[in-house]
Amino acid sequence: MSGPNSKVAASVKKGSTAQKVPGVKPTKVAKKGKDDEECVDKGVGWDESHRKGPIKPEDQLELTEAELKEDITRILDAKNPHAPENIVRYSFKDNSYKPVVVEQVAIHFVLEGSLIHQDSDEAKRMIAGEGLPGEAVTEETGAEPDEEKNETLATPVEDEGEVEGVGEEDRPDSVASKKQKKRPNQINFSERASQTLNNPLREKSIQTDPPPRINFSANANQWENYDAHVEELLKLEKNKEKQKDTVPERVILMESDDLTEVGKASKIFERMIHQNTFDDKAQNFKYFEDASDEFKDQEGTLLPLWKFHYDKAKTLSVTALCWNNKFDDLFAVGMGSYDFRNQGFGMVVFYSFKNSSFPEYIYPTKSGVLCLDIHKQHSNLVAVGFYDGCVAVYNLNNEGVEPVLKSTAKTGKHTDPVWQVRWQNNDMDNNHNFYSVSSDGRVVSWTLVKNELLYTDIIRLSLIGAVSEGPEDAQLPMFTCGTAFDFHKQIDSLFLVGTEGGKIHKCSKTYSSHILETYNAHSMAVDAVKWNCFHPKVFVSSSLDWTVKIWNHTVNTPLLTFDLNAAVGDVSWSPYSSTVFGAVTADGKVHVFDLSINKYEPICRQSVVAKGTKLTHLEFNPINPTITVGDDRGYVTSFKLSPNLRTKPKAKKGQELLEGPEVEVAKMETLLRLLQEM
Repeated sequence: MSGPNSKVAASVKKGSTAQKVPGVKPTKVAKKGKDDEECVDKGVGWDESHRKGPIKPEDQLELTEAELKEDITRILDAKNPHAPENIVRYSFKDNSYKPVVVEQVAIHFVLEGSLIHQDSDEAKRMIAGEGLPGEAVTEETGAEPDEEKNETLATPVEDEGEVEGVGEEDRPDSVASKKQKKRPNQINFSERASQTLNNPLREKSIQTDPPPRINFSANANQWENYDAHVEELLKLEKNKEKQKDTVPERVILMESDDLTEVGKASKIFERMIHQNTFDDKAQNFKYFEDASDEFKDQEGTLLPLWKFHYDKAKTLSVTALCWNNKFDDLFAVGMGSYDFRNQGFGMVVFYSFKNSSFPEYIYPTKSGVLCLDIHKQHSNLVAVGFYDGCVAVYNLNNEGVEPVLKSTAKTGKHTDPVWQVRWQNNDMDNNHNFYSVSSDGRVVSWTLVKNELLYTDIIRLSLIGAVSEGPEDAQLPMFTCGTAFDFHKQIDSLFLVGTEGGKIHKCSKTYSSHILETYNAHSMAVDAVKWNCFHPKVFVSSSLDWTVKIWNHTVNTPLLTFDLNAAVGDVSWSPYSSTVFGAVTADGKVHVFDLSINKYEPICRQSVVAKGTKLTHLEFNPINPTITVGDDRGYVTSFKLSPNLRTKPKAKKGQELLEGPEVEVAKMETLLRLLQEM
């Protein structure tokens, strides 16, 4: 009895084939399989011919037999394609670069579940009776739960009870003990293993250039060794004396070369701080254009930029201004006093747009500075005229604050203040030379010959028809004071001299005995006289009588006269237009004229200093559209010209706008013809 029943139970559990066993009705099994086959839903349009073959889509790619048999290998690894590669970091411990292991894990999905571990306390409580009742627990017998479920479904329903009833008592104890309660939260998992690729190690080596080598050879003998030891002892003694007097023992003295390097570095650092501090000024200097000029009737304005001042020269006035032609951001300022009752020291300082807080070069002088000029080709040479009548030459490349050459009473210095100095072209021996004019009536040529300053009197300015009685009733000519002069831009020997009496003399270096022509220009002292930068016949003059006059040197009368309602301190032509010039007055105003736009009024009249401050000098920058203005309180202010103050004529339709000196000369010629017709 036990043998047939056990076989039936085994066949029911497997469910693979239907066997005829006595006492069991096999017809129900066959009927159940037929029902399962009939439950298959045959869709609409099902073709019986396709039952045994695969269905081929219409857009399937046609491949050959060779392509179908070709094996395509796909290697799947755990390397993240988006992770960076070849990242190295410097290891200070090993003094080398080490590769950094990049994390290759990429998390695509995270879901927090409610599963608990079967060995945890909570799982044990649920197994003990707190879980869901009536659920069967499968035992780990090697078969999957899904397989057991399928086998159960494949067993006949009616026979299940019969089989279980027949074999329930006669089954072995081992089979009965395997049936337990189904544990909740049973985790179904399959164990897998994979091997990741390790990052390859790469070595990187760098070879540097070998340090330079120099072969040095010298002869060593007894007296050279002795001299070297003596020199070293002297240095040590000097250092000990300096340390005892001024420097503490802990301070180490630096060599002069080190101090020079520190000075250069500190100057660069100071410029960087200055440019960061005054960044708005630098941006305005480079980019700002006054948009309001478009709505003004040919009038312009001056935009204030940097303001320059040296604290040790706060009691001095600005007596001279001159731009450096090689470095367009560098200019020289002469400091002195126009109050002849209060004369003292002077100073020559050089400022740069890169650092307005402190001068680039400082040269203190014992006498007040009244004029200076920088050489056009050799920008390191500066000629300076003093109140005591001396002239001097400074070299910016030399260390120290003393001039390289200076005139004395033995070498023909002036007896009165020097009002103007001008560099000229080299002489026939290729020696540098410059000219000076003074209140003693002399125009002197100074030549730099080796380490000596040689002078030559060019002309003596005398009052026409005025004589003085000398000894033994001898009549001596009376000399007038020269206050300003300027050389012609094209004719090297021709120059103009302004006098204290208001007259302007046209002179030549080739005719030193007499004056070519005299212009009755002003009623007071002439402060400035300057040739036009483009036209060879036109010059301008200014005076303390409040007037500025435009002249043609072939005519004795002025072409134009402008009354500025205050004493004029200085006048200057612009370097970019033949019809534009500027002037400064004692009431603190800057006047800019453009004769091609308005022949009677300035196109810009602007107060640039506080009330009570007098403007003394003005100078146009040779390249940038800026001007510098000095006052009697030692301040120098820079301004940017608005577009209307430096506009060029617009080209007509179908015509090209010409540029160059010829255009500026033609523009002035047109103005001269208009003035002659008036």
